[in-house]
Parts: sequence; C-alpha cells; structure tokens
Amino acid sequence: MELRAQPQGSHVVVVIIDNQPRRNAMPRAMMAELADLWDRLEADADCRCIVLTGAGERAFSSGADMSGDLSADPEMAAMVNHALLKNRPFAKPIVAAVNGDCVAGGLELLLSTDVRAAAPHARFGLPEVRWSIYPFGGATVKLAQQIGYAHAMELLLTARLIDAAEAARIGLVNRVVPADALMTWALETAETIAANSPTAVQAVKQQLSSTMADHAASREALEQQLGDRVRRSPHFEEGIRAFLEKRNPNYT
Repeated sequence: MELRAQPQGSHVVVVIIDNQPRRNAMPRAMMAELADLWDRLEADADCRCIVLTGAGERAFSSGADMSGDLSADPEMAAMVNHALLKNRPFAKPIVAAVNGDCVAGGLELLLSTDVRAAAPHARFGLPEVRWSIYPFGGATVKLAQQIGYAHAMELLLTARLIDAAEAARIGLVNRVVPADALMTWALETAETIAANSPTAVQAVKQQLSSTMADHAASREALEQQLGDRVRRSPHFEEGIRAFLEKRNPNYT
C-alpha cells in the first residue's frame, strides 16, 4: 500500500494511488499522506501539472478503506477534506486517468481534477447511501455543479454504478480512451498544459476552483451536522456490518 509521486520531466508529476488488494482504497494514513503531497506539489515551482491515476487495471480508487478507521470528528474530517481537495482552491491543474472503478471517495477525489479520461471498463458511482454513509467528501455540492442536479441526484440517491460511456455522456469525464492508451493521453494532455504559461494557467485554475471551494466551504457546518446525524443512526452500524460481511443491508 503506497502513494507514489513520480516526476515525468516537462514539469509533470504522476501521482499513483496504489492499494491494489483493496481496489486502491485509501486508509486514513494514505489520506494524510495525500493531503501532505498536495501541499508539497503546490509549493513546488517545477511542478506545473499533475496526472492522477490508480495502480493496476481494476480501480482508480474505491474511496475510504471501509475495513479501517471510519471516524469523522471535525479534525479527522478536515484532514480527509484536505486529501480530497474538497474546499481548497488548489492552483495546479490535475489530469485524471481513470484506469478502473472510481467510486465513493474515489469519485469525490475525481471531482477535484480538471481534465479527465476513463478506460472503457471503468465504472463510476457513489454507493454511500446503500451502506448508510453520508458522502461528505464534496459530492453533494460539486457533483451538481459539474454535471447538473438531475444527473447528480440519480448517482447520489440510487447508489448505482454507471459505465465510462455514460460518464462521458453526462460530462463526468471528458472522453473514453482505450486502456492501453490512457496514460499516453494523460501525459500528452498534461505536457500540453505544462507548456503554457504557468502564471496564466494557475490563475485560471485558481479562479474556477475558488468559486467551487467557496460554495463548498459555506456548507461545511451543515455537512458535518448531517454526516454526524447519519453516523449516530442505527442504520450506520448495520450498513457498515453488511458491507464488511458482503451482504445486503436490512434497514427495517
């Protein structure tokens, strides 16, 4: 299990989420490392663009590691928010190469990227409500901003997964790229961005991300309140137990 940052020359850094036995799920320690990595990359003048992907072919990221620490007190929530760039106006452009399933917190991290392509076999979804979890990583605000209310609500309320073609149709990703060409596309796109004026590129990125971040930050107190309410319900314990036992939850 590791998080890798690999400089690629031409001012591009590739960040790889690698926890393949758990479909690149991110335990709290990895999220803390990711939060620190964003700080380092933002301060690194040589880094002008980032490519974000998952290791292997099965998953981009399945979000939080459900078998580990699931606490969400304000301090822990702030760290997770930082890792997912939930309400931070991050200046460096991020190109996402979605190499496999992108669900839950993985999809919420995707919402903080700027240009996105997916392999044909990738699937996308927010299954949190199925397991009585509140999706507090930014989806309840950012998803509607990016793909529209009706598409966002369908993903959030049904907990269904959609395929890469559907994700492209509704604007969740820019395009579908053959799996064996995905990283080539991502690196070429990142290098094109990095060749432009870093001052102008980062100004554009900061303005757009600030607008979304301000909206998300204004909802933070309500987000924490709603998340805490869901976690205190008897449904939360049943949902987590059902997930770990690989069975359907019973919310009677």
